[in-house]
Amino acid sequence: MKTALIAMSGGVDSSVAALLMKEKGYDCMGTTLKLFNNDDTGVIKRDNTCCSLDDIEDARSVAFDLDIPYYVFNFTSNFKEEVMERFVCAYESGFTPNPCIDCNRYIKFEHLYDKAKELGIQYVVTGHYARVEYDEDLNRYILKKGLDEKKDQSYVLYSLTQEQLAHTKFPVGELTKDEVRELAEKSGFINAAKKDSQDICFVLDGDYAKFIENYRNKKYDSGDFVDSKGNVLGEHDGIIKYTIGQRKGLGISSERPLYVTKKDMKKNKVVLGHDEDLFSSELVARNINLITIDSIEEPLRLKAKIRYNQVEQWATVTQLNDDEIKVVFDEPQRAIAKGQAVVLYDGDTVVGGGTII
Repeated sequence: MKTALIAMSGGVDSSVAALLMKEKGYDCMGTTLKLFNNDDTGVIKRDNTCCSLDDIEDARSVAFDLDIPYYVFNFTSNFKEEVMERFVCAYESGFTPNPCIDCNRYIKFEHLYDKAKELGIQYVVTGHYARVEYDEDLNRYILKKGLDEKKDQSYVLYSLTQEQLAHTKFPVGELTKDEVRELAEKSGFINAAKKDSQDICFVLDGDYAKFIENYRNKKYDSGDFVDSKGNVLGEHDGIIKYTIGQRKGLGISSERPLYVTKKDMKKNKVVLGHDEDLFSSELVARNINLITIDSIEEPLRLKAKIRYNQVEQWATVTQLNDDEIKVVFDEPQRAIAKGQAVVLYDGDTVVGGGTII
């Protein structure tokens, strides 16, 4: 009997993933991951996040409808160490992190995968819009974009290893969002019309700076806004509150719009400039994971994207050492931010990616 552990967030995508796996004849078990304590983060009930108590009840309801066993696994300590702590440390170091990538890398496809092995279950299944295929020519598992390009989530999955890909299923990656909702409605799922989660699950109303201050129980010192020559333009309200490319909330009047172009963490200074100052043609990324190849032996022409919602851009990619790549874009890119991921594509196939440093 083929077995599958379904990570059920309470949303419609993972619910339909469970439905599809059962229809394919898999012996399924549903699980929702308890990732944090609401009291610890200030999170209250709201519509645009995952992982709340309401989500657990929605997932439990769908599992009941499908007649599959359902459990809640407590990963709060793992999540705090691998996701929340990394998130806070990144901002304190001047980086702009992507906690969803860390959650996938360290929680869903590491700790949950380990749990599946412990239980003797063959596959971990999620509701991500992506596809896993085995390429006979490459003799490797490959990660591809979801067929619904508007919902494609391959960007946040680039860190998957060959072993993980071999034991992962993304059944909704073959469908559009409309088709997923239609299946959920036909099945009478309680969450068929539920809104997609959008915010970071542990950050209240998108106010990440407030979360960091509460998490660390400290107030970050104010400091200087400066231009590229070091001239003081005003005072900032704590360096963690600003991200590369930010325009709003600076509180400084200027003839031309000002943007955050750099952060000097050691001197506690935020550098401001104009839109043209945000463009650069190259980046270096570390902590790389390559999927379709073992290493980049010579410069490769690929497409790359530097944020989740960006359309990938042509670039030349060179591997600098075992854990670093250099990406040189054909056209300058706006607001390349340290801490975000750069993900490499060959058509609809993910070649790999890394963290921009």
